[in-house]
Amino acid sequence: MAEAEALQDAAQKKKSKLPLILGLVLFLGLGGGGFYAVYSGMILAPKAEGSAGMAGTEPAPDIAFVPIAPVTISLGKVSDNHHLRFTAQLEVNKPKAEEVTALVPRILDVLNGYLRAVETAELEDPDALVRLRSQMLRRIQIVTGEGRVRDLLVTEFVLD
Repeated sequence: MAEAEALQDAAQKKKSKLPLILGLVLFLGLGGGGFYAVYSGMILAPKAEGSAGMAGTEPAPDIAFVPIAPVTISLGKVSDNHHLRFTAQLEVNKPKAEEVTALVPRILDVLNGYLRAVETAELEDPDALVRLRSQMLRRIQIVTGEGRVRDLLVTEFVLD
């Protein structure tokens, strides 16, 4: 009788592994198929709106760039001998480029005043350029008037 029970237990152990293996194979197959379907764009892909909505086919915006003369500003005390070298360009709407170019001296004055007021410790912060750029852009837009300057592109920002 003990042998019959031992054979029955062995048979049950073998039976219980088969559903586990089948479940694992099915899991891997469906997971791989789902990944491929999403990765290839068969499902959950954004719908194409025709050739007009595709990237790269849109016409380039009507913009121009107005260079701002390099600005060198002494920071802190004269004895510290720290300087900031700043160069940028303004992204403007092409029809307004001449008007903005005529206002470059005022823009330089605003930038000089703002950058001299900023603390040296704030300039040394790695995240400072984002904040400074938005502050300078807002001041430039006030000087030039709304709708003329689209963006401020900082091409050089060197602390010496």
